[in-house]
Amino acid sequence: MPYFTCRLASAEGRTFSQTVLAGSHDECRRRFEDDGLCVLSVRRDWKKIEIRFSLFGKKVKQRDFLMFNQELMALIKAGYPILRGMEIIVGRVKSLPFKEVLMDVEKSVRGGKALSEAFAVHEAQFGTVYTASLMAGERSGNLAGAVGRYLTYAKTVSRTKSRIRSALTYPTLLILFAGGLLTILINFILPRFSDFYLDFEAKLPAVTRGLMSVAGFLRGLAPYLLGLALVLAVVFVWARNRAEGRVRIDRLLLRIPWARTLLIESGVSLFSRTLGLLLEAGISLVQAIGIARHAVPNRYLVRRTAACQDRIKNGQTLSDTLAETQFFPPLALDMIRIGESSANLEGMLAEVADFYDARTRSRIDTLVSLIEPVIIILMGLVAAAMLLAVYLPIFNIIQVAQ
Repeated sequence: MPYFTCRLASAEGRTFSQTVLAGSHDECRRRFEDDGLCVLSVRRDWKKIEIRFSLFGKKVKQRDFLMFNQELMALIKAGYPILRGMEIIVGRVKSLPFKEVLMDVEKSVRGGKALSEAFAVHEAQFGTVYTASLMAGERSGNLAGAVGRYLTYAKTVSRTKSRIRSALTYPTLLILFAGGLLTILINFILPRFSDFYLDFEAKLPAVTRGLMSVAGFLRGLAPYLLGLALVLAVVFVWARNRAEGRVRIDRLLLRIPWARTLLIESGVSLFSRTLGLLLEAGISLVQAIGIARHAVPNRYLVRRTAACQDRIKNGQTLSDTLAETQFFPPLALDMIRIGESSANLEGMLAEVADFYDARTRSRIDTLVSLIEPVIIILMGLVAAAMLLAVYLPIFNIIQVAQ
């Protein structure tokens, strides 16, 4: 979307220039005229050309999106019309990709579409849950309340994901550091010491000979390992970009003993929280379950829930329907069954989500607490082996010299 430089005049007769992002000359002119300004001229600003390239396309940051919804909810509660609120927010957004999306939404709303319809075009970035929440808020006449419920949901999900990422950061850094240290020692330090020891024609200790043999073997194998890693990476990316390939990869992940439990429990948590949000917003159970099933990160588990809508339409209860997917834990099914019988399904789904969120955090914390000492011990053993391999020959050389 291009930039335009506009020369404007206020009602007091003051003239000034302002550069804005707009779809066309007419759109730029109309925007300032709606603010009560006289547009003297509009010209394209060729100095500001955004050149952006990304292998993954334009991304909207979660933080910017949540801030937009926070501001939109505040403006709606203050009595601002939706279109005017969008105009105010768009003028303050700094992120260019997000600004372009919001300008397209504003243009659609100005053309007579509902806010949910305008955002439906961008579901790939914001998700079906968001557009469904907006639609429910528009139907009930409480859009601000619907946006507020979505904000609570999105912040909870984002906080959980952020906690998982931060918990795994430290062990990942330790593993990378240990790998880098080994690479430096094997490729640079040991070969120099080997040449130095050979000059003295001294017999090297068994630790040094073994470590140097391993280092030579790894150096010879390195090109093949790098080639294999590159091939596997290309195959992985190709498979992830295909629907069937992604399902197969996610199914393989479920065969890892510890990962299976973590993936299932986190999927149950996200499904329950999303379904509870949609039901609370007034979406019917049949429609809500069709949306909530896509909140599960594992595509294979999503496929297992494909028949849930039809089963609900045929009169099955939600708990019986989820039981037939064969991955919901018995405790979650019992809690949902209690929610159905007590007419408090939304509240019980929130309890299920909170319970499995806590279990997921506990499992991750336990894993991290186990991984950290193991990695530290392994790094200590590697460092000790390196020191022995380097210093034992020095003592032998000293004895030979004496």
